[in-house]
Order: sequence, then C-alpha cells, then structure tokens
Amino acid sequence: MKTVIIGQGKMGSLIKKTLENKGHEVLGMADLINPEGLENNLDECGMIIDFSNHANLDWVTDLAVQNNIPLVEGTTALSPEQIAHLHEASQSIPVFFSSNYSLGVAVLKQLVKEANQLLKDEWDIEIVETHHNQKKDAPSGTAISLLEAANYNNRPVAYGRSPEDGKRENEIGMHSLRGGTVPGTHEVFFFGTDEAVSLKHEAISRQIFVDGAVKAAEFLEQQPAGLYSMDDLISIHQGGE
Repeated sequence: MKTVIIGQGKMGSLIKKTLENKGHEVLGMADLINPEGLENNLDECGMIIDFSNHANLDWVTDLAVQNNIPLVEGTTALSPEQIAHLHEASQSIPVFFSSNYSLGVAVLKQLVKEANQLLKDEWDIEIVETHHNQKKDAPSGTAISLLEAANYNNRPVAYGRSPEDGKRENEIGMHSLRGGTVPGTHEVFFFGTDEAVSLKHEAISRQIFVDGAVKAAEFLEQQPAGLYSMDDLISIHQGGE
C-alpha cells in the first residue's frame, strides 16, 4: 500500500513508522500539499491518511475525491457541514471516519449502548473524559460518540456542573478533565438506587490509535465507495462480513 499522510505531528510520525514497519510505502507527509512535492506522487498513491487539523478537512477530502484515492480521516471537532462533506465524498470513494481509532473504544461504545437499552431512563448517566493538557477540543470526539450511544431517548445534557444547577434531573452529565500527558481515558457511569455500574477505557499510549488507523487503511483498501467506521472493523473480529 502506497500512502500519503496529512499531518506531521506525533500521530502522523507514528503512523509513518508503523506503516513502514508493516512493509507499506509512505510517499510523503505534509500539513499542506506542496505542488512540487506530494501532488507529483498522487498518481501512485493508494491511500490518504489524515490526522492533521479539522481546518484541513475540506481540501483533503476534495483532493481524495478528485484523484479517486481512499481516505482515512482521523481529525476531530468536525462541524455538521464537514461531516456532511465526508458523507458526500463517500458516494465516490471509500472513506473511513472515526473520532477514535482504538478497537477497545469501539467495544466500549457498543457496551454503553447495550447497557443503556437494558437500564433505560431509570439510571443516571455521567460521562467523564480525561486528556493531556494540549488537547484543544472539549468534550472529546470520543466522549461525544459515547454520549450518542447513551442518549437513545434524547435526554438533555449538562456540560459540567455549577452551584446554580440545582438538584439532578434526567440529564446526562458530561465532564472534561485536562492535565499532564494523559493519552485519553473515557468512563461512563450508570447510577441506580443503591448500586452503580461503570464502563471504562484507558489508553496507555498513542500507539493504539496508530494501530487502529493502519488497520483501517488496510481494510479500506479492499472496499468499494462508502462510509466506514470502527464498527466495520469490529464486525471482522466478530466474524461478520
């Protein structure tokens, strides 16, 4: 597989190293396309992997569509319009999009959805996510996806709490912690009468996200046009198609 990586930060560098260790070829890396650099390699490129910044989403997606190249999109904090842009692109090319490329987080989302359907609205739900002190968006894209899994009945959401909030009603609490070098921890609490259940995922290093992104690219290489997610990788592990 011959790839171009958009994003030269820590994730991009780890993805490059992992791809090359698995025998894939990285044609180039950039935060912006250089007409005298990467664009000359696009005829050879079989995959674009983008872990840069959400501000790049539109031009990266357009570049992939114009050159008929599958796209693994890993940026977060996307607007509804940008999500719609990915859906539109997926009509022409294979697009893999996830707010979190950890297989464990994909399992966590399924468990949250199942627990919520079993416990229904009789239990209070609180979501807590923790990340390093350089993360800009809050709540994280992963926390938002967990909220979607837990919020099947469209309960209101309280982002943090203050003395003015008063007693708890039927809302779901969303809390963001930032500090140190934490790669990412997500925990969903279900509080009932005289009992509590918690589901937690803790990232030990960024490598889990890198491995997931590389697996996504290897998976996407064999797929027709469409929008794919970590649920599709989960189905492989479950023996699905």
